[in-house]
Amino acid sequence: MPADTPIIQLGHPVLRQVAQPVADIHAPAVQSLIDTLIASVKEANGVGIAAPQIASSLRLFVVASRPSVRYPYAPDMAPTAMINPRVLCYGSEKVKDWEGCLSVGGLRALVPRHQSIEVEYTDRHGQCCRQVLDGFVARIFQHELDHLDGLVFLDRVEHQDDVFSEEEYQQYVAARTTA
Repeated sequence: MPADTPIIQLGHPVLRQVAQPVADIHAPAVQSLIDTLIASVKEANGVGIAAPQIASSLRLFVVASRPSVRYPYAPDMAPTAMINPRVLCYGSEKVKDWEGCLSVGGLRALVPRHQSIEVEYTDRHGQCCRQVLDGFVARIFQHELDHLDGLVFLDRVEHQDDVFSEEEYQQYVAARTTA
């Protein structure tokens, strides 16, 4: 897939499908998909992207947290492919925080997520990885995992008053920065 692969938008049926497990991590098509996801998330100024967002219904996503216009307070981490990911354990604390989505343009929402999670996934080299994720990176993981289960962040919103336009969100961020 070329690096300019379009990110599909809400309404496309793949976004509502449960993605299939990746059988052969070392297959050239899977490795190419990982490269495409990394290029796509960088180009779109995102912090994560799931394979279904580029119309590939596989259990694979990339977490690529870094500060950007979309998420000025995001921590820095190298783009990490997470294949056949799962949550092993959820922390007890849930926090509402801002989310947007490359497949849901123009909207942001306050979404409740677990503050801490223990996860397991296979990396692009076939190594099984197990780690505890906290805060924003835990939020990204949960958001991307939802994509693999046919959900988008709007499905997690508790109240319609928690949904904002991108413009309203940017005004909120600007006011917070100057305060």
